[in-house]
Amino acid sequence: MKPAVIMITSNGVGAGHLIRASAIARQLKDEARPVILSMAYSVVEVATSIGIECEFIPGRDKGLMGRRKWDDYLRDRISALIDETGAKVVTFDGVVPYPGILAAKFRRPDVSFIWIRRGMWQKKPQGIALSLQSKLMDYVIEPGDVAREYDKGPTKERDEAVLTSPVSLYDPKRTLTKELARKTLGLNQEKTTVLVQLGVGERDLDDRVSAVLKGLSKWPDIEIVMVKEPRSHRGESLLPRGVEVKVIRHFPLADVIHAFDAIVCAAGYNSVHEVIPAQIPTLLIANNRGTDDQVARAKWCEDYKLTLFANNESLSEIEAKATQLLDVQTRAKLTQMCQRIKNFNGDKEIASMVMILSNDNFSSLILKRMRYQRFLAQSAIERGIGYAIRRFANSLLRFAGLIYRTIFPHKEAITPETAVTLTQSLDIDFCNRFIKSDKRFEHVLFGSSDIYMQKREQIALKAYRIDGSAVIRHDASGTFGSISFNSETILK
Repeated sequence: MKPAVIMITSNGVGAGHLIRASAIARQLKDEARPVILSMAYSVVEVATSIGIECEFIPGRDKGLMGRRKWDDYLRDRISALIDETGAKVVTFDGVVPYPGILAAKFRRPDVSFIWIRRGMWQKKPQGIALSLQSKLMDYVIEPGDVAREYDKGPTKERDEAVLTSPVSLYDPKRTLTKELARKTLGLNQEKTTVLVQLGVGERDLDDRVSAVLKGLSKWPDIEIVMVKEPRSHRGESLLPRGVEVKVIRHFPLADVIHAFDAIVCAAGYNSVHEVIPAQIPTLLIANNRGTDDQVARAKWCEDYKLTLFANNESLSEIEAKATQLLDVQTRAKLTQMCQRIKNFNGDKEIASMVMILSNDNFSSLILKRMRYQRFLAQSAIERGIGYAIRRFANSLLRFAGLIYRTIFPHKEAITPETAVTLTQSLDIDFCNRFIKSDKRFEHVLFGSSDIYMQKREQIALKAYRIDGSAVIRHDASGTFGSISFNSETILK
């Protein structure tokens, strides 16, 4: 039986954490059973499209429960999934390991917890606690970055992480030829085709998309492709007069990337590490949200003449660079420079490390427990006696609150908003209706055991403080669950 590996990802600004986990999961499939547990809204679509088992878990930002309650919920979800799958390794790709992840780690000390921590952080306060956060996980792995030379963030000089080469979902053995990729996407075989992938729906992003489309519209006989309808945060069309856009829905785009003559995208980790090995002429426009230093990455790519780069605060520059991208000679030079970059194998390297740790002979329960106690004591000393007193007082208050709520239980009236839908369905449209709403949605591993289903229901009842009458059990084999999957090797 293949060893199970649970791969947790936070939601982040986009789907970057999920895409990186998917690349590693792809490499694990032949030897292991990767299971993605993600807060990203696109997890069902992304994971099932590449044949990986998955569960969606609502992130804290959805506001379905209080922060402390959510930490307990996350802990219980991880612990239950470990028990169901027998996983010996759990990876987490995100900015900071949540308290719920650490709590699950200490509940299952025989399981190795790995923090996959991307570099290139902006200089923000999150870097202050890096030392303690790193020590509380068993291992830290840093996926390499092609632009690491320009990394000035708090992770740059740290030595607790194992540095690999960059991770990329692009695989020359999987990607389709230009002709076949265009046929798959329904694109014109003769026109110059450009993919615009910047995101829409927020004022600053909308303005950039409009500027890009204006720049591209100056060239004749062009086909512009986007993955979302180009509409503003108000629902208004962002298309300049006379410009048409073809909207596609395909994952992973890395497998059909050669359909495009050029790409305009953000300078995120995954995008950059897909377009460069694919040698696609690209215009990068940095997104300053989150911790990722996209400006530094984009400037490095421009300085080494691998891509074009436009200042995200200058709409005129964005428009001009979008027009420049369509010049045949410019694109030829960018492609030629990308050919000098070595292949990225970080996903294979990390998968190999995960497989080693899946072997029980490489983990020690006693050593992990001793290490945890040492770091816990060290943390308390560094924070001082005041922290210990506050923690003790908070524990007393919490205990008193639990006693009160036990005597006087809080019950909600059962309404469509408070009911919980429990399902194993992998139907993308069905799942997305719940995932993208504020409804309570419990997504369960497809083909899981009855014991796990019961455990998941109990976790939901506890988290939402409801009784069993508020649970709507959706049959995955019904209308929305008619897709044929094998619970152990989905989509072979």
